[in-house]
Amino acid sequence: MNVDQVKLEDHPDGAVPAAPLDPIGPTRVIELAARCSLTPKTARIFVASVAAPTFALAGLLTLQGFWPILAYAVAEMALLIWALRASLRAGRRRETITISEQSVTIRRYGVGPEYASVFPRHWTRVTLHAPLVALHPSRLTLESHGRACEVGQFLTEDERRNLAVRLKHLVGNVNESPAL
Repeated sequence: MNVDQVKLEDHPDGAVPAAPLDPIGPTRVIELAARCSLTPKTARIFVASVAAPTFALAGLLTLQGFWPILAYAVAEMALLIWALRASLRAGRRRETITISEQSVTIRRYGVGPEYASVFPRHWTRVTLHAPLVALHPSRLTLESHGRACEVGQFLTEDERRNLAVRLKHLVGNVNESPAL
């Protein structure tokens, strides 16, 4: 079985064809989710608590003739709202890694279109790439047949290392498939 990357939205019911993704035998599932302590409700409360004093002060200064301050206050609030929306959207990112006797399946969803990458377990290699620059994060990839899929981009460095150890234990080395 070759590595397949399937765009889930191309299928009418949102599902991937059953043949390459159906696990045979025991499976292990690893769920990865981005950390986001901010909820939409708390984001609205935060914006309101920042906007109220900002617009009160800008209104007072506008009445005294300093009208450009109001334009800067509006621009500042628009930028704050944009940043919070981007943060909330990034917090919805999810990845599911399913390891069966035959395959390793990575599903990404939450932001943008949903994707699934399927690798034959027997030929899959788990690689933790060291960063090129000291302050940059490492990259954890699953590779097979000249293709690679990066997983856990939103994880901390320690979480990514622990995930690499766990995946190496479950997937094994190339030509080696340990029992699940």
